[in-house]
Amino acid sequence: MKNEKSSGKLNWHPAFLQAIQHELYDYLDFLEFKYEYQLTTEPLRIDLIVIKKPRDLIIEKNIGKIFRSENILEYKSPDDYLSIKDFLKVYAYANLYAAITPDVDFSDITLTFIESRYPRKLLKYLTEIRKYNIEETSSGIYSVLGDYLPIQIIESKRLSDRENLWLKSLKYNLEISNADAIIKESENRTERVSLSAYFSILLDTNPDIFEELQNMAVRTRKKRETFEEVFTKAGIIPEWMERGFKKGIVQGREEGLEEGFEHGREEASIQIAKNLLAKGSTPQFVQEITGLSPDKINELNI
Repeated sequence: MKNEKSSGKLNWHPAFLQAIQHELYDYLDFLEFKYEYQLTTEPLRIDLIVIKKPRDLIIEKNIGKIFRSENILEYKSPDDYLSIKDFLKVYAYANLYAAITPDVDFSDITLTFIESRYPRKLLKYLTEIRKYNIEETSSGIYSVLGDYLPIQIIESKRLSDRENLWLKSLKYNLEISNADAIIKESENRTERVSLSAYFSILLDTNPDIFEELQNMAVRTRKKRETFEEVFTKAGIIPEWMERGFKKGIVQGREEGLEEGFEHGREEASIQIAKNLLAKGSTPQFVQEITGLSPDKINELNI
């Protein structure tokens, strides 16, 4: 896997891990996730291995229907694409993983490749050179038939909004309806699976969408506590304050809503402070994040 930070690209892979965990949220008690699993002492790493426990667990989720006990996933960010060499490399990794991992047989393994665009060259290679058959089993999911291993290729942009919200939304140009759905779905999920990397990449790539969501909430006089709660639980409230919340206040002033924003800012800051204090943050840290006075923070901390 490329070091995307060193090449100046955004690092999508931690967000991909969290997206997969939320896609398979109903099965979390029975799955183990090995992220960037190192095969040998040399730098050979698999993006993600999802292990079923128990082995005979049946997964009805569309992206996991082919899963056996050991499932290798290769992810390509929206800045990258799935090449023929990538396919051959990961296929070789599957052989090596079976050869060096105790109690794992080649027959236990499946391969899943995920990218955001249609892999035209790869599919042409698989059908014309490898003589495989390709069957689109559901929207955006292509089964590769004719190999000993179950193999699927997922074109994430064509996945179902309803069934694959987390994985499909991992992109640029996020739809505002999907961003809103993610916020709502997140409210009761961050206790079990982190969303810090997931929200961080979405804020990096789609800041205007989240600003629009908060501005819509203000214009319709709806409470905005949900945003602060979600981002506090995700552990990125400072980023949210910097990128979205503060920008929304400025925009609101320009629209003539200064008085309402001032009140909303204080109320939101108090709620954020309460959340941070409840999680054990120091008063000094809370003051730095919210801008509340020490007296007010001490009052909340009693």
